[in-house]
Order: sequence, then structure tokens, then C-alpha cells
Amino acid sequence: MVVRDSVGTTPSLNNSVVALSLPISYQRTPVSNATSNTPRSLIQSDPLSLPSPMTDTMHKQGIPLLTSTNCTGQVHLLVGSTPLIASRATKVLDAGAVPVLVTETATEELPYDLRKRVEEGVVRHIQRGWEENDLQTLGRQEVGGWVDTVFCALPPTGKSAQNLSVACKRNRVPINVADSPSLSTFTLLSTHTDLPLQIGVTTSGRGCHLASRIRREIVSSLPKELPAAIERISTLRERLWHASSTPSAVVAPQSEDDIDPSTQMNELVTAAPTEEDADQEKAKTRRARWLAQICEYWPLERIAALTDAELDGMLASYTSNPSSVSTTPGTEEAMGKKGSIHLIGSGPGSPGLLTVAAHEAIKTATLILADKLVPAPVLALIPRRTPVHIARKFPGNAELAQQELLDMGLAALHRGEKVVRLKQGDPYLYGRGGEEVIFFREHGYECTVVPGVTSALSGPLLAGIPPTHRGVADEILVCTGTGRKGEPPMPPPYVKSRTTVFLMAIHRLDALVSSLVTPPLDSLTASAPWPMDLPCAVIERASSRDQRVVRTRLGDVVRAMESVGGRPPGLIVVGWACEVLAKTVVPEGGWVVEEGVNLGEYEGLVGGVKDGVEVGSEA
Repeated sequence: MVVRDSVGTTPSLNNSVVALSLPISYQRTPVSNATSNTPRSLIQSDPLSLPSPMTDTMHKQGIPLLTSTNCTGQVHLLVGSTPLIASRATKVLDAGAVPVLVTETATEELPYDLRKRVEEGVVRHIQRGWEENDLQTLGRQEVGGWVDTVFCALPPTGKSAQNLSVACKRNRVPINVADSPSLSTFTLLSTHTDLPLQIGVTTSGRGCHLASRIRREIVSSLPKELPAAIERISTLRERLWHASSTPSAVVAPQSEDDIDPSTQMNELVTAAPTEEDADQEKAKTRRARWLAQICEYWPLERIAALTDAELDGMLASYTSNPSSVSTTPGTEEAMGKKGSIHLIGSGPGSPGLLTVAAHEAIKTATLILADKLVPAPVLALIPRRTPVHIARKFPGNAELAQQELLDMGLAALHRGEKVVRLKQGDPYLYGRGGEEVIFFREHGYECTVVPGVTSALSGPLLAGIPPTHRGVADEILVCTGTGRKGEPPMPPPYVKSRTTVFLMAIHRLDALVSSLVTPPLDSLTASAPWPMDLPCAVIERASSRDQRVVRTRLGDVVRAMESVGGRPPGLIVVGWACEVLAKTVVPEGGWVVEEGVNLGEYEGLVGGVKDGVEVGSEA
């Protein structure tokens, strides 16, 4: 649907859609009133609990289901003759539907825009009051003459609008009555369109004009490259699907909400794709996850700027050994030039937690080789003149992609460049930093390693969890949930006074919990099972604006994450310290979800500079 303020040229839409808010009711467990100010909290006790705090009235009516409906060829009945109906007629036409206007008002007395549409013949005008059989006689023949949707601008307190609402509801015809959510079965969203991007906002009929302001606030914060990035991802998706090794594997790409929950990005896949792979369903899942990771982790500016040649390279890295993209040394090596290599820890996510040394190295580098999980706000600090290569890792290809980065770094060093190897968190804490130091040392280059703030410690802090607390926990253990080549490591023994942080474990959460609560029976490794009621928290995207904390107990954490879905990267904190500072009580058998993070004045602080002014200096 195209948003505009007056009658004008309408862009041609091949797949015209209209954004609707449909109230769908279902049974659910009420949500407690216990919440915290910052971050926003929600207590949940089953998968049907509400995803955001709402009023008791909304609990009873159900949360509106937001849909994008293809209206091409449909017949929409418009009842009334107000300027709002004129606006509805424009939206109906933009969506590719056929508007039929029923009103007692003569054509020459209609609002200008609507009168012009009628005179042009694109709006059918029936000059009389509406009749109930209009619903089943003015529509399309292929659906028995029924109209597809009704828009009513009659006074909602009048009998005519109320009777029309009753008739539509009885016959299951969607209806929107202006200024009356109770008489409507759907509402239109306040929309922004910059094709192919469409954004809709609704306040569920309770915010009056506030939805428009919220929409403007959202749109003003969007990067200008967003539509171009969408187009490049669409091109990549289509080329990827048609580059399948067998014709039967070429299927229509999925829409945003059609991805099977079992194909979450956290799920581990250890085998690389091969042309001989007969399981086309797994191949389709792998493609979907590879694309999802690019969409999730690459900066939008980088996606928008992708050239056809780069798309070819990305497809080659997926369908073949990515290290075959050679970056071997050139003639500069013979000239004796020698560059420098810095291993930089970029911290947990927020640029405000980047060290001054790391920021300086990023600003002065001539080539940056970044891990896939380095967050976009940190990558945005890289000067536009500096080439950036993001690890082309996809499930089953981590080793090859890692080697590709090492080869590219070595080639740049031979050319005399200043190379920054940008890693998430701290380079030496499950960041393979030690391996990279050894690699470059064997080739005659000594790395300068700049530490980063690890999420293993900052994540619990930002979630309000002190890993050590007098009388509760006197030690902390940091371990991985994934060993070499995806093998699960041996679970640590349970110690009541210990807080344990599991990194890279969400993709195998079910297996991890099972190994903890039912440890191996081997006499050499046997230990007491971990308590099912042990407090734990899943912390995702620590320090980022979309940080999320799911507080629950060890016996319920798998069910909780299946309900709320994954938001990688994340970590799991387990131990009694998790409830020391908790502001909400986790219900038995349930969980608490907290959205957002408050970094205060440090949120915009990068390398000692905030809003372009050095901290501590006079502006």
C-alpha cells in the first residue's frame, strides 16, 4: 500500500498488499502486574502468555494479529461519503482492489478526490443507503458475489453503522468502522512505504494519533540504505535458490515469518553442504539460516553496497570452499615490506564499552577483518575509506572461513598494511585469539592484542546478576557449551557456591540441561545432579539496545526459550546469585522476560568521546 497525502501518480505494485490488524482471541494465562521500570519486564508461565504488558481488557479480547494481505482483485465496499472514505478509496486502489461506494450523497457533492475517482470510473458509485444484501451481491463472482472487506464511515453511534457491523460479523466479512474499535473486526495501521520496505504501527485503537507519531519516530531513525539493502538481499536469495545443485531443490523463497522455528540460527550444523546431499529439506534449511545470518549480523550499509561481483563471491563461498578465494602474497613480499597485526576485542556489543585502544586501532587500520558476530554499531565506527571483510561463516564452514581470514590477513601484512582482526568480546576468551597469535608468529609477525570487555562478565552485570556475592557465591566458572567440531564438552560438577556462565550453548540448550540434571554415570566423572529449581538467566545481545534477559529455573529454561525464541548471540548464567538482585519473582514453572538495557550516559560513549565532545572537557 502506498502512503500519500493527495491524489497523484500511484506506483505500479506487482504484489499489492494492505496491512491489517485483526483481533484473534485465544485462551491464555493472565500476566502479573509485577513489572520493573528499566528494563521492561514480563512474567510468563506458559507459551501462550502475552509478549508485552497490556491492559486487562486487551487480555480478554486477545492481541490483534498483524497481517499483510494481498488484496489484488478483491472488491471492497465503502459506506459513507466523508474525506476519510475518500482516503480509504485511495488505499484500496493502491492495494489493487476494486472499491464500490454506497452512499446517498450525489457524485457532485462527494469530496474532490473521491468525486474525481468516480468520474474516472475507477470507483463504482451506488447512490443510495446500504442494504444487507449488498454484502453478497456486490462482490466477486468467484466467491459467490460476497464482498471481501467493508469500510464504514457512518456515525458509530447510529443504528445504520451498528447494523452493518452486526451483519458483517454474522457473515464473517471483515469490517472497519471509523472511530469504533468495538464495531470493527480489523483496523488499518499507520504505515510508511519506501518500496520494497513497508512499516506499520498500531496502538490497537487506543492511542488516537499517537500511532502516527510513533511511526514517524521509527522512520526517522532508519538508515537511508535500507530499501537498497532489502533489494540486494532479495537478489542474493533468488540467486542462491536457483544455484541449487539439483532442480528439485529450487523452491520459492520463504517470507519473513515462514521460517520453521526449528531452523533457528542458534542450532548447530556440523556437516558442510555437498552436492550429494539427498536431503533437500536440510539443504533448504541451511540456505535459510545462511541468509538469516547475513541479514542479522552484517551492517545495513554494507549489504546495500554489495556489488554483483561481491554477490558472486558470496555464492561461491557458500557452494564451494571459501578459502579458494585466494589472497596470496604479491610482489610486495619480495620488496621487504612488513605490516602490523592487531587482535582487537570489540566488547559485548555497545560501542560505549569499546576500549580507547581498540577504537584508536579501528580508526587507523588499513584493513579490518571482522568476525560475523561483531555488532553493527561497532562496525559503524570504521572509517568509510577502510576496507572491511566480514567472516563468511555459515553452518558447517567455520574452519574454512577462519582460514580465509588468516590468509587475507597474512597477504595484507606482506603488503605492509596495518591489519586489525576485530573480534567480539575478548580475543582470548573462546575467541581463538591464541591460535591466531600462533599462526601469525609462525609467519614472522607478532600480534598486538588489545583486550575487550567479555560478555561472560559484563552480561551478568548488565542483567543485574552479581556472579560473586557474599554468602551466596564465592567463585565463577566460565565454560563453553560447544567443543571442537561441535562436540559437547564434559559438563562441570555442581557446586552450590559457584556461578557458572555457559557461552555458545543456546543452540544445544536441551542437551546441556539434560547433561547437568542427569550427569554421566562414569565413576571417574560422576557428580551430583544440578537442582532443577536452580535459578538461571539467558542473556542475549548483552549491552545492545535490544538486549533481552529471560529469568527462569534450570528445569524450565528449555521450555522458556522455545516459547520466546532465540535472539543470538547469547549466554546462560546458572547459580543462586541469579536471584540476589532480581526485582521480580519468577513464578513456579514460568519465567520472566526483560527487554532493553540502561547504560545511562555511557550508552553514546565511544573511546572517550560522547556526541563529538571528549568526556571531561569543556564543550
